[in-house]
Amino acid sequence: MSKLQPTPKLSQDELRYEIKKEYGSVALDPKKGFHFHTGRAALSRLNYDERLYEGLPEDNIASFSGTGNPFSMDPINPGETVVDAGSGAGLDTLIASRLVGPSGRVIGFDMTPEMLKKARAGALEAGASNVEFREAHIESLPLPEDFADVVISNGVLNLTLDKVATLREWFRILKPGGRLLVGDILVARPIPQEALDDISLWSG
Repeated sequence: MSKLQPTPKLSQDELRYEIKKEYGSVALDPKKGFHFHTGRAALSRLNYDERLYEGLPEDNIASFSGTGNPFSMDPINPGETVVDAGSGAGLDTLIASRLVGPSGRVIGFDMTPEMLKKARAGALEAGASNVEFREAHIESLPLPEDFADVVISNGVLNLTLDKVATLREWFRILKPGGRLLVGDILVARPIPQEALDDISLWSG
């Protein structure tokens, strides 16, 4: 792990297990109540333009659990290739598929089976033929170098142990001049070791 970031006493396998459990629950029971915002309430708090998701499947909207708004940073243009790293229920992926249009392409990657199932069902319901969802870890994406015009990610980088390595992986798949649009959590002060080692603070 890079020395540029604090090191928790957690294993990657342990963390991935807890993340899958938490976000599997968000997919299956989005109204259960979590320590983070979900659905339309989260979209409103993050200032999403309602026109971006108008008419998209309600199931995908309900399980949205992002922490930022990648679409507020830079336009996504028709014909572009977009990768959604940590696509969850697929709402951001489906929004991107609208923006790139029929000549573009969007691939969402996630490791949680319940989220992938919901995302794929939503793409089918929405008739989004230019989008696909694949199972993968965002720290190691099964794509070639110089693949994407844009990488988007929303509330997922903070769930990775080695953020520097994850960002390097995302830059690897970007074309020269490509854009990285990330909405995530920023911590402006040092984190105590006991907090770093608390897996409940990592898994959501």
